[in-house]
Amino acid sequence: MYSRLNRFAEILATLLALAGGAVLLGIIVLTCVSIIGRAFVPLNIGLGPIRGIYDMTEIGMAAAIFAFLPWTHLREAHARVDLFQQVMPGAMDRLLDLLFNIGMFAIAVVGTHRLYLGMLDKHSYNETTLIAQIPVWQGYAASLVGGIGFVLIAAFCILRSVRRMAGWPDEVPT
Repeated sequence: MYSRLNRFAEILATLLALAGGAVLLGIIVLTCVSIIGRAFVPLNIGLGPIRGIYDMTEIGMAAAIFAFLPWTHLREAHARVDLFQQVMPGAMDRLLDLLFNIGMFAIAVVGTHRLYLGMLDKHSYNETTLIAQIPVWQGYAASLVGGIGFVLIAAFCILRSVRRMAGWPDEVPT
């Protein structure tokens, strides 16, 4: 059972990270096209900056950041201070990892819940971005996908920490 959950967590985190990377690449392309378009304005060629590029960048960056959170947490790549880790007993280190994972799960749940409520609020008021008139709730919805993935991965990381405390291996041979 654990090996299936581990595989699911790996696939989910990887897919979300790849989607976040694709969004960032899309933002890069749009930004380059907009800058090139601005350069052609004085030449009166007809190209110009992309209207609402700032709005698109803002929404895309938020969605990408939330898409990267599950992969970062699964790989235990968050910033941490390992000042005392070398002199700390292994059991204490594993206990602190468990407490950290429980805390991250709580943060993921609260953050995702607040993101969901914000999306509902923006949708109910039909709020749009200033320039491109993109419905703001769509940015929240895109970020919510990564937030839900973060909750699922954080829950899996708690299970992984409990297994480590029990002395079981991280991966079960299949």
